[in-house]
Amino acid sequence: EIRRLPGGFEDVLRAVSILPGVARVDGGRNDIIARGGAPSENLYIVDGVEIPNINHFGTQGSAGGPLSFINLDFVSSTLFSTGGFGPRYGDRLSSVLQIDLRDGRTDRPGGKLTLSASQFGVNLEGPTGPGGSFLFSARRSYLDFIFKSAGFGFVPEYWDFTSGWRYRLGRSDDLKVVAIAALDNVNFFNDTDEQVYDNSKILGSDQTQVSGGVTWRHLFPSGYSSLTFGQSYTEFRYGQRDTLQNPIFTNNSIEYESSLRADMLFQAAPSLELSLGVQGKRVRFSNDIQLPQFTTPFGDSLAVAARNDTSAWKAGAYVQLSGRHSSLTVNAGFRWNIFNLISASSSLDPRFSASVRVSPRVTLNASAGRYSQSPSYVWLVSYPQNRGLKYLTADQVVVGIDYGARPDTRVTLEMYLKQYRDYPVSLTQDFLVLSNTGAGFGGSEESFSSFGVEPLVSRGSGFARGVELSVSKKLSEVPFYGLLAVSLSDTRFTALDGVERPSSFDQRLVVNIGGGYYFNERWEASARFRIATGRPFTPFLPDGSRDRASYNSRRLDANHSLDVRVDRRWFFDDWILIAYVDIQNIYNKRPSRVPRFNERTGRTEEEESIGILPSIGISAEF
Repeated sequence: EIRRLPGGFEDVLRAVSILPGVARVDGGRNDIIARGGAPSENLYIVDGVEIPNINHFGTQGSAGGPLSFINLDFVSSTLFSTGGFGPRYGDRLSSVLQIDLRDGRTDRPGGKLTLSASQFGVNLEGPTGPGGSFLFSARRSYLDFIFKSAGFGFVPEYWDFTSGWRYRLGRSDDLKVVAIAALDNVNFFNDTDEQVYDNSKILGSDQTQVSGGVTWRHLFPSGYSSLTFGQSYTEFRYGQRDTLQNPIFTNNSIEYESSLRADMLFQAAPSLELSLGVQGKRVRFSNDIQLPQFTTPFGDSLAVAARNDTSAWKAGAYVQLSGRHSSLTVNAGFRWNIFNLISASSSLDPRFSASVRVSPRVTLNASAGRYSQSPSYVWLVSYPQNRGLKYLTADQVVVGIDYGARPDTRVTLEMYLKQYRDYPVSLTQDFLVLSNTGAGFGGSEESFSSFGVEPLVSRGSGFARGVELSVSKKLSEVPFYGLLAVSLSDTRFTALDGVERPSSFDQRLVVNIGGGYYFNERWEASARFRIATGRPFTPFLPDGSRDRASYNSRRLDANHSLDVRVDRRWFFDDWILIAYVDIQNIYNKRPSRVPRFNERTGRTEEEESIGILPSIGISAEF
């Protein structure tokens, strides 16, 4: 289903973005907004290992980026929740995306060569003796070649690597290893005055991300247990210069986590299950952030010179009891979190859910719970007082109804309410709450706000509420599949000045209609239409400044687009050739984007955006 999505670049996060309750800030990025939550509120888990971010060129302190580095060829399934998830998952407020990788083939070695819209790569897989198999892939972008030939002064390039190994120790035990790495670099070419000016608006982001882990899973007669050791390492190298090549902002940071997690599920009775687990995490991060005197468009002055090398630890534990009686299923539990680097270092989150089947086709669902998230590491380092931040908290209630119209067709209607409190807000810019940051690259045009380069206190509050409808038709004997997702929502936050304003990511209406037809094993066609109301922005005054009284007072025009895709497969004796044509925004509607002020012309200009975007991909699988 992910691979078939038109305009998705075979990217798992772009596929998630069509689901109800999910909005995207920009069509060129994977900043997921789940039920009004900021991009930093999303948790990613790959084969049981927590990964801080699964995107190339990610924003520090957040969890977005332009393109995911998870190789879709190795994904067996995904589980995505936009709220109401149980106490097993913690330290995030809005969503959980769990990605499971498949095993490598055990009959013989195989592989795949791919040339897609943005990258080329090779996959290898095969057996490693009795009971074992491996996966490996290496991919490189060729966007740098295209950008260079087109005369761009801003040229990104990346590599990514994925490897996995699974070994069955016996009938009741298996061992699984995963390792993922991403290498990102940005090159600037200032050959013309136009390039010099454009590059002065861009925050360069060179990054190295390495994550991996080992999981031992054991089955016993009444349940299972798992033990996971995971590690993640991320190095950020940010830099932005003005038109005279003077540094505006530099940030060299390293974030390193080592974790050990144990989980167990025990079936105490045929209708009663007990789930419990503990996790410990050792954290080390170092940073060198330099922001010489910088004046924001609102007239506020920021200046930071911070060097830190800090160690800390986190811990978590959860318990959940699940019971079934007749048509009623109930889950109740709690999660405890601790982070020793902040003042209010612990949180206790009770969570409850219930489901009742009122007929063979209709089920009523409800959940309520508290969700806590520790502040991003980079928010804690610019000023000593930022260590006084608290856990970010959201109390959530969700009610819904499921209707199984057919075995392959499901209709879902849900309503939700999230109440936020203790969100970090700026003491310098009293209108700013950090829930409005984290999307985009975080440069000077965003006043570097996502990095927390100002004194912060935990006094922000807000809410997100909405109604969602989805109708999904799976591929079955009827060779048509499709999804209709409609989301109505309202998200508002209040900063230190006490004024309630729309969230920067507030899109009141989002509609996705997608589907396709499977003609036969050789031909397939699909299409997707999306329309979303514009998100808020702050207009410029004639002199290029901004008025805090008009913060998020204007909205972009509604954006809409139609993407189409056709796949063709050729089958040979020992290999398969696969090709596709994918056309994004086929009727060439250029999306509306936040305007920018051009200091050279003294005018506010609409930012250039891509209209129609055709692409071709081809792969050989053997």
